[in-house]
Amino acid sequence: LSELEALMERMKRLQEDKEDEEASQEEMATRFEKEKKESLLVISGGICAFLVQFSFDDEIVSTDVSRYVEDPGFGYKDFARRGEDHLPTFRAQDYTWENHGFSLVNRLYSDIGHLLDEKFRMVYNLTYNTMATHEDVDTTTLRRALFNYVHCMYGIRYDDYDYGEVNQLLERSLKVYIKTVTCYPERTTKRMYDSYWRQFKHSEKVHVNLLLMEARMQAELLYALRAITRHLT
Repeated sequence: LSELEALMERMKRLQEDKEDEEASQEEMATRFEKEKKESLLVISGGICAFLVQFSFDDEIVSTDVSRYVEDPGFGYKDFARRGEDHLPTFRAQDYTWENHGFSLVNRLYSDIGHLLDEKFRMVYNLTYNTMATHEDVDTTTLRRALFNYVHCMYGIRYDDYDYGEVNQLLERSLKVYIKTVTCYPERTTKRMYDSYWRQFKHSEKVHVNLLLMEARMQAELLYALRAITRHLT
């Protein structure tokens, strides 16, 4: 099977399995913890491999960001140290964007919550119902896996989501791309962009980037707004 056909087959199988039997809460929690720990290892194993593979025929741009920021050393750091047994988890049900963050940010800055919410929903729901040359395809499962994987990298867990879907739908090379774009965008190269989902249209792959950026922004807002809420109360 081609990459595209294999992905569509996995999506179909996931839907059938979900209709037959749902995973228990304990199983879903275990799968999340496994995915969260594995996401910490993606950088050391994956990005280095990409850089080695592409450094000979791809220009790796070393961006000087000092002209744009006061602290050039400021950047993404994994939310937990590798090797730790008990990694922190942000349970989305305890503090959600819809029920908590939206109203707080609107109170702090009038109407900004509505604008942010519209942006999140528009990017998340954007679809042409296509996958490459295939039409009338429901891509909800795939879009949800992309969005939730970014939140998983930030330690955010949705109790009603089966993180087994992430491992089945997102191959390791795509996970490497996701973490690079989300956490280290300055390291992203065109070759990395071209290396995954080769049969997909550019508009579909650009949508992936938009999903990743919006998921990251929402994750950052959830942490910040939860901290503000705790301070105010």
